[in-house]
Amino acid sequence: MIQTNRLIIKPLSYCELLKYIANDHSLEKELGLSDTNITITPEFREVLEKIIIPMVLDNQSNYQYFTLWTIITKAENKMVGDLCFKGLPDAGNAIEIGYGTYEDFRRNGYMTEAVGGMIEWARQQHGVDAITASTEKINLPSMQVLQKNHFVKTGESDDLFHWKLAL
Repeated sequence: MIQTNRLIIKPLSYCELLKYIANDHSLEKELGLSDTNITITPEFREVLEKIIIPMVLDNQSNYQYFTLWTIITKAENKMVGDLCFKGLPDAGNAIEIGYGTYEDFRRNGYMTEAVGGMIEWARQQHGVDAITASTEKINLPSMQVLQKNHFVKTGESDDLFHWKLAL
């Protein structure tokens, strides 16, 4: 678990992921949180069911690299977004990060703060020398999160910018 000034960032276990995907407030009850309205898109549900949940089950000793980390505000005791790493470090000792803030909680600086907390966690992990990310070219708020955390743009594809932070 990671704590920042305003946030608690918790990696979800296999059982907690099952409650998350049920989206019936059972996860909030288990964690002692106030209910949050979460929208799980069909695309994200498929990623959870086919990639994240099976990877967490298969990699329980280092599940933090595969699971969702939920972002909880200390003030409201609510989940406000999620982050994840997309697997173990690659051959260049880099891990990729992905993130999203729930719609009702955007533009409060939560994700900038949460990514900063994840950077500090990554710095303490053996064999991690960099964090990478990709953002849609039209997603200015996501780009600003990375810029405020000192990521550098390293390239682009048709609709994405690619970023990196050396640790």
